[in-house]
Amino acid sequence: MTTTGQDTGRQAGSDGLVQVDYHKYDGSLHWNLRMRRLGEDEHGVWLGLPANSSMRKGHNPAVPLPEAHVILFPRGDWWTAVFNDAPRSTEIYCDITTPPEWLSQDAVTMVDLDLDVLRKRGARLPILVDEDEFAEHQVRYGYPPEVVAAAQDAADRLMAAVAAGTGPFGGAHARWLALVGGGGRAAGTAETVAGSDPAAEPTA
Repeated sequence: MTTTGQDTGRQAGSDGLVQVDYHKYDGSLHWNLRMRRLGEDEHGVWLGLPANSSMRKGHNPAVPLPEAHVILFPRGDWWTAVFNDAPRSTEIYCDITTPPEWLSQDAVTMVDLDLDVLRKRGARLPILVDEDEFAEHQVRYGYPPEVVAAAQDAADRLMAAVAAGTGPFGGAHARWLALVGGGGRAAGTAETVAGSDPAAEPTA
């Protein structure tokens, strides 16, 4: 699905921030926010925000993001990955999406394909969520077979990579998270943190 003509969040301006827009398959605006461009490495492009930032779901009121976080946008793959600073109990949150499309240096967009791979802080293994929504939307939005197959393949690969701590899931995020004031603890290291999740997950 192309992203041309889709509803967008605030337009990128001259403030040095990148407009990040997740859409649903029908083109409607989903999660959206503005982030700092931190840099690139072999894994892709890294954007980040310090603690006490915010994002929006569609055009609804802003949702607070108490902890610093970074998002990795891989080149040509069917997912994005959020790495949250402590004490947020969801440490890694991967959205299965169409490959991120850079409309310009300060605007990136992709279609959310429902499936999410996440790992709780202190847990050894990731979990796959929203399979019911994925099945429902295949019917509602008419996902083509190749999109369904690509999404399922991406989820399988992410489950394996997060579990094994390979690729960007072996601590590569730490130096980028430090640039926005995060602790930069390697995501491959389990720990136990007291407390509960904030009410909203950034990219669920």
